[in-house]
Amino acid sequence: MQTTGKTATSKPLFESADWTFDLVNKAYDACAEIGLGELGLDIYPNVIEVITSEQMLDAYASIGLPRMYRHWSFGKQFVRDELHYRKGSRALAYELVINSDPCINYIMEENSMTMHTLVLAHAAMGHNHFFKNNYLFQEWTRADAILDYLDFAKTYVSRCEEKHGVNAVEQVLDAAHALMNQGISRYPGANKHVSLARERERALARHLYEEQSFNDLWRTVPKPQQDVADGEEGDKPTAPPPQAHLPEDNLLYFLEKTAPKLDDWERELLRIVRNLATYFYPQRQTKVMNEGCATWTHFYIMNRLYDKGLLSEGSMLEFLHSHSSVTMQPAWSDRRFSGMNPYALGFAIMRDIERMANEPTDEDKEWCPDVAGCGDAVGALKRVWAEYRDDSFILQYMSPKVMRDFRLFGIHDESQHPHVFVSSIHDERGYRRVRKALSEQYCVSTSDPDLQIIDADLQGSRRLVVSHNVRNGVLLERANCERTLYHLARLWGYRVKLIEVDNETGKILKEHENLRMP
Repeated sequence: MQTTGKTATSKPLFESADWTFDLVNKAYDACAEIGLGELGLDIYPNVIEVITSEQMLDAYASIGLPRMYRHWSFGKQFVRDELHYRKGSRALAYELVINSDPCINYIMEENSMTMHTLVLAHAAMGHNHFFKNNYLFQEWTRADAILDYLDFAKTYVSRCEEKHGVNAVEQVLDAAHALMNQGISRYPGANKHVSLARERERALARHLYEEQSFNDLWRTVPKPQQDVADGEEGDKPTAPPPQAHLPEDNLLYFLEKTAPKLDDWERELLRIVRNLATYFYPQRQTKVMNEGCATWTHFYIMNRLYDKGLLSEGSMLEFLHSHSSVTMQPAWSDRRFSGMNPYALGFAIMRDIERMANEPTDEDKEWCPDVAGCGDAVGALKRVWAEYRDDSFILQYMSPKVMRDFRLFGIHDESQHPHVFVSSIHDERGYRRVRKALSEQYCVSTSDPDLQIIDADLQGSRRLVVSHNVRNGVLLERANCERTLYHLARLWGYRVKLIEVDNETGKILKEHENLRMP
């Protein structure tokens, strides 16, 4: 939807860079009038919190979640980010937004009033709408329960540290964090009806049961001879794992339920990390769309504020400078290049959908017939935001015009050849190949290694066997593989073997086994 220039001479919301809470409230109301009134966005209630740069760094370090439990890796991340920030080699984000109900928006007190207005349009309107309406977030997350669950997790980890020691808790969390991406049940039905708000009551009930059923006299009763094997008392599980359920791709779930040596508190820590991994799973699949939605929304709202006379010329110039910096795509030869900028790609495709809806070409009608010429750009965008994830979004709506604007083409490279060759250019076949290739780069199922537990011997050697289904001949990096095996063995308690199998032929390409036990 195009803006048409200044149409009103209203007094600007603010004249200087200084901000007050009253001005922030007025700016939010102005953004909401456009976002909710004109665009018809559907959002959670917003909570705006003003924090310092140090608090923003702390939020960065704790994976962007409030009330997060303590872990040494968060402190390490904080020191590294703070060093870069103080040296001026890295800037901080203007905001941080939490997918919760109510939606929590952090804004930095060091920012100007223009930047606060931009953040409110970007996060409180754009990200908030995307969180509430995208199907992945609806299937995988419980926005109304995550804050309560974080309270439970933080309290539970603190109690475990007091009772079992910081080192013991850190060892379990280290291993669980290393396997976090392999701790997701990739079928939403398994998570959809889980109420995280009841985790506190469930843990309390289990704790009370343990206290009531504990009797120290049982420690003095001799164990039956058949329960003692190879000098490993108490390690033998009461029942073998359900072999019919193998293979299992959720490694943390399998370890939580069947690892022979884990105590109940350690299993609960694995469950906490699994739930956090599930919470972040939709965000990993929608980075381009999420930022594209928020960037398009703030661009529209800020322009409408200017059209209505609520932003001054100076504020508009400050906004445009920030916006263009965020949506700039560095060239491949630029030292800042690190791949496709999700803000740039997402915003470009959103703007292109808007253009196709209002001013389609014959090419648009061929490539995106469901959008081209529909005349309702906002309705088309809201439908796209709700029904797609990054890979399907790019595959469906990245038009030849966007590919030409970004000068995208395909290159084929093989390790055994000294040269690369151009495989796709700007013709019909080339456009489709480029779009498909870029789409695959955003598919989590192809970027994450496909690890599955295929065997667990709980009667004899107790060795755990994990299979890696190799795609396109890409094996696991040796150092990462060794660390993964170490953490698996730490949780399983016995030897772990990993087999890398070609996904197409079934041929075993490589075998690994942990050489040292934790």
